[in-house]
Amino acid sequence: MTDASVTHSGVGVRAFARAVPVWAWLTTIVAVSAAIRFALAHGIVAPWIMVDELVYSELAKSFAASGHFAIRGVPAGGSYGFVYPLLISPSYRLFDSVPDAYIGAKAINSVVMSLAAVPAYFLARRVLNQPFALAAAALSVALPSLVYTGTLMTENAFYPVFVCVALVLVRMLERPTRANQLGVLAVCALAYGTRQQALALFPAVLTAPPLLGLRRLGRFRTLYIAAAAVAVVAVVIELARGRSPLSLLGAYETAGRHGYSVGAVAKWLLWHVAELDLYLGVVPVAAFVVLAFAWRSLGTSQRAYMAGAAALTTWLLLEVAAFATLPGVARVEERNTFYVAPLFLIALLLWVQLGAPRPRFVALGSAVAAALLVATLPFPRLIRSEITSDTLALVPWWKVQEQGLGLHDVRLVATVCALAAAALFLFVPQRWALALPLLVLAYFSVVQQPVQSRAELASRNARAAGVGGRLDWIDRSVPAGASVGVLWSGHVDPHVVWENEFFNRSVGPVYDFAHPLPGHLQSTPIGDGVSRHLVLSDGTLDLRGRRLAFDVPKGVNLWQVSPPARVVTRVTGLYPNDNWSGRTVEYRRRDCKGGSLSVKLLGDPSLFRRLQTVRANGRTQVVLPGVPTGMTVPLRNCAARFVVSPTRVPGGADQRRLGLRFVSFAYLPR
Repeated sequence: MTDASVTHSGVGVRAFARAVPVWAWLTTIVAVSAAIRFALAHGIVAPWIMVDELVYSELAKSFAASGHFAIRGVPAGGSYGFVYPLLISPSYRLFDSVPDAYIGAKAINSVVMSLAAVPAYFLARRVLNQPFALAAAALSVALPSLVYTGTLMTENAFYPVFVCVALVLVRMLERPTRANQLGVLAVCALAYGTRQQALALFPAVLTAPPLLGLRRLGRFRTLYIAAAAVAVVAVVIELARGRSPLSLLGAYETAGRHGYSVGAVAKWLLWHVAELDLYLGVVPVAAFVVLAFAWRSLGTSQRAYMAGAAALTTWLLLEVAAFATLPGVARVEERNTFYVAPLFLIALLLWVQLGAPRPRFVALGSAVAAALLVATLPFPRLIRSEITSDTLALVPWWKVQEQGLGLHDVRLVATVCALAAAALFLFVPQRWALALPLLVLAYFSVVQQPVQSRAELASRNARAAGVGGRLDWIDRSVPAGASVGVLWSGHVDPHVVWENEFFNRSVGPVYDFAHPLPGHLQSTPIGDGVSRHLVLSDGTLDLRGRRLAFDVPKGVNLWQVSPPARVVTRVTGLYPNDNWSGRTVEYRRRDCKGGSLSVKLLGDPSLFRRLQTVRANGRTQVVLPGVPTGMTVPLRNCAARFVVSPTRVPGGADQRRLGLRFVSFAYLPR
């Protein structure tokens, strides 16, 4: 196989592509991609991948204000990558309004992630002619995962950086000069500064050269010596700081303390490979395998490319599969693996450029194996709410299931579709082989629609759960530079704290009244006292002081108090870190002079098929499941007792007896 065996259709494309300068093509690809992604990002109205987005917004805010990285005023140390918050920090510097800064950060995301087309082009250019390399650049920014441009997540920076690592690695494998060997380690270090997951790139870089043949290893002496030196220095620095070398994993340090089963890792590795296969549409994976079997007939540059792509893919998938075995994870983390997609897309275009070779048994085996990989995915186990943020290739199948197809039938339909893609790979005539990358592009477009819709819905739900009015209502109610403490009662949705903290610079430390706020971020037990003059709390924890502002739909109040803050209300009967009630809920208020209490109630239609009733202090309210309902009752002796009927135990892992969600409480003085 040689580069001369190009399809007839590719000749015309090549002539047209060469009529326009490469820089103009790349600029157009990046600009169009950025514009489309920024337009789509407008549909994502609030952060919804929590607490990750909150973390990176806090880091960006603190760096823009002080030049240091901190979360809730506490230095972040090396727990999180610094590259991404550094990239979006100018938006927080330019805009005083956090909602405006949020829009600016999404604009930066759209440009930065679209810039992946540039290293993707130069990577592809090492094995493809110019038109095909431009096609690879365009495909690299057509991935459904670019939906993350609407989120404040490190994916936006890590994706282009990862493609740069692949580019420099392939260049080093072709020309193992000392500069190239040191350069690839430097780019890996940049990737590590973006995301600690990049630790997997170092063994990938070290195992790629042996794939080209053991006789050539002597030419990579500088690489191995420098890598060993970097590892020793990193460990010594951590030990000198009095920390374990596992702290190099940053926020994922606990992953290094977990015991791993070979069988469990192998199982999740298979599922991650299968899901990546589904994500890519089967055909690119089949093409990659065919090229791997044709190793001896490949040119030097093509072998270097295949070696680099294989090493990066293997180590990244292995790392993520091991992470999936941790307690509380147990899901396919496509969000951590989609970075390798351009490597397979370039392989598909290389296969087309080489004339779409199909050695009888190799092609048949590769296509069928790639299709049957999809059949190994346990769709009923994997399709759940987390896939909206973590496993985008499953989102369309979730939508299909919601249209009436049984979960157990989803696997059969997906497998049939995969076999159809394999058949196209095997039987599309060589002169029409260029249609296969176009079909992959069409597949990405089809997947994009439900992925975008789910992300937008998740963001709207997160906003509705956290804020009922203006996003920055707290900043607008306090003097510039003021610090507002948050009193976490554990009786409202955590988004009430997270969303208000995200959109308001003035919101500062969090104080836990009972159980800690979910998310494992810095907070202070209430026993240590609330030292702030301005405090945010929900209606279950009203304070003695003056109420400056309030979010009526969420029942959240902003108080001006004389420290230490004193709580004048008490609510019992709600479950910890939740607003679900049992059969009874009691509200008591100190030193009140009559008045009444307004509550917002919500039933769950998945638990209750019929009306529920709530009785309190002589009043009765009927609640239709799924419909928010208000209820106002007079206080008797500064108290109200609510009785809910019926109640139900969901079953399974949740053995609580549930009644209604008490969404908000609001005291109404006489």
